[in-house]
Amino acid sequence: MDNSLTIILPAYQEEDSISSVLDEIQAVLKSMGKEYPILVVDDGSTDKTAQLAEAKGVQVIRHGENRGYGASLKTGIREVDTEFILIIDADGTYDASALPEMISQMKIHDMVVGSRDWVPPSRAFAKWVLRKLANYLAETKIPDLNSGLRIIRKSLVEKYWTLLPNGFSFTTTITLASLCNGFSVKYLPVHYRQRGGKSKIQPVRNTWQFLMLIIRTIIYFNPLRVFVPVGFGFILLGILVGLYSKLVLGNLMDVTTITSVTSGVEILMIGFLADLIAKRGR
Repeated sequence: MDNSLTIILPAYQEEDSISSVLDEIQAVLKSMGKEYPILVVDDGSTDKTAQLAEAKGVQVIRHGENRGYGASLKTGIREVDTEFILIIDADGTYDASALPEMISQMKIHDMVVGSRDWVPPSRAFAKWVLRKLANYLAETKIPDLNSGLRIIRKSLVEKYWTLLPNGFSFTTTITLASLCNGFSVKYLPVHYRQRGGKSKIQPVRNTWQFLMLIIRTIIYFNPLRVFVPVGFGFILLGILVGLYSKLVLGNLMDVTTITSVTSGVEILMIGFLADLIAKRGR
């Protein structure tokens, strides 16, 4: 048994796929001549997810109630003591054939991410918008913001433990935290399959949560990327209102102009203060 890596599968109501996913992972590991511990964290399933996983001879931890994707990962990570953690969804969407290449890269990087070759059409536009926003705020290109297939150094997860949420945004947070702080993140293209059954994602609610999370996380690590454009936006708006009201309307809207410019300056000052605090914290 190689104890440098543990494979963790967070699972909730996945009785239709958990057995085949575990079979596929074990077959790939066997072809590599490797044997890594596999841990399934059953997040309060009411179906046969846990029993089917146990029948495959892997360790299973059960939550008494549904606590969330991130909470399941935290439970699993807390349980193991290996240097690296490999997480993969239990719904069969990720092709385990990508594991050998990812594992070959794990000691070179702090995180190795499987970048999906496609996303469901219903979520494609929202994911594109969120990725573009994250690219700008993190000042780097992010091929896949929240892939559920990745290898992470356990020490990296522990470093940002208190920031990592219990929901689906766990992977988004650890991605942004790693990139904003200069950790080595390697992206490898992987095949993504059509999901069977019903997805746990709620498009409108989860997209809004991801948006707020991206902005909040970047404010935490790189606040000037948020405060500077907003501050200058208010200042520019004030100047334009002043010019328009004076030159076109013939009556300067001084209150609106001064309020907008002052607000912009205050936002900039808050941003600079937040940046000093963030750098001191690092």
